[in-house]
Amino acid sequence: MLLGKAVRLERILDRNTHRTVIVPLDHGISVGPIYGLVDFKGTVNQVAEGGANAVLMHKGLPRCTHRGYGKDVGLVIHLSASTSLSPKPNAKALVATVEDALRLGADAVSVHVNLGDETEGRMLADLGYVTSKAADWGMPVLAMMYARGPKVADEYAPEVVRHCARVGQELGADVIKVAYTGDVESFSRVVEACCVPVVIAGGPKIDNTESLVRMVYDSITAGGSGLSIGRNIFQAENPARLVKALSKVVHHDWDVHQAMRFLRDEE
Repeated sequence: MLLGKAVRLERILDRNTHRTVIVPLDHGISVGPIYGLVDFKGTVNQVAEGGANAVLMHKGLPRCTHRGYGKDVGLVIHLSASTSLSPKPNAKALVATVEDALRLGADAVSVHVNLGDETEGRMLADLGYVTSKAADWGMPVLAMMYARGPKVADEYAPEVVRHCARVGQELGADVIKVAYTGDVESFSRVVEACCVPVVIAGGPKIDNTESLVRMVYDSITAGGSGLSIGRNIFQAENPARLVKALSKVVHHDWDVHQAMRFLRDEE
């Protein structure tokens, strides 16, 4: 691996565990400035304080927060976008470049692909272009790979998620983000088909914190490499505390009971 990419990956993936806790904060384009993203600086401070390995955001936001103060945290610049106001919200378009991310001092870039959408071909071409360009610069690429389209009956089905992960790997991504399939056995089959780290998405807001912790724990048990979870972290009552608990699960092999006891001690 090129030295530059290896150095940047160590800012995203813990050098000892080779796992990661990433908090995406890119929702402002897709759904607007929702709760948790209005005081953007405060949110980044909280997840950094909790020990997140990296935050993920669009190119216009690092000037608002990164960093100059507080605890250090890795930076992933998201290169693709769409809005919920669009008639085709699953059609992601490139809105930034690898060079933009380099100028911002980013440690990685990310691209979102929705397999099954009628614009799938363009999104695959975009991912392939970005991984090639990123390789020239030694920039790691996180591929957010989902299945969303008229032929997709269940985007969480193991064989569907497995396909998503494999597409990201085959097009050159260094880290793959996919939906969790619901159980250890099926998710282990997703991981075994990838030779690069696989992390789970958080999905819609989960009201039960223990269910979130269980999902993260089970994904690690299945061989996953951590998480890339947004609103279930930044909309939590105490994001710093939650990130700290999840980091213990990811990096220190805490079980669900240890993490929940830690979280309840806050009360």
